[in-house]
Amino acid sequence: MQKVMIYLTGLCPFCWRAKRLLDIKGVDYEEIDIMADPERRSEMVRRAGGLTSVPQVFIGDMHVGGSDELLALDQSGTLDSILIERQ
Repeated sequence: MQKVMIYLTGLCPFCWRAKRLLDIKGVDYEEIDIMADPERRSEMVRRAGGLTSVPQVFIGDMHVGGSDELLALDQSGTLDSILIERQ
């Protein structure tokens, strides 16, 4: 399975929603809390094409977007194939 990274903050309900979906699917992911590690915020913004909101989810080097985009991929049935195909 492809490496998944999620930039987040501990106070964000959308971050919790994205993490919950990944947990339900049994996906291992790396969490980067940009409040606890503020230097990583600029990394997130650069990788996300200027987006500053959280969460920002990446599968490999593919930018998925936030929790709405992650959920939409799952509902369309493409999330699982992206996780597998991008190995």
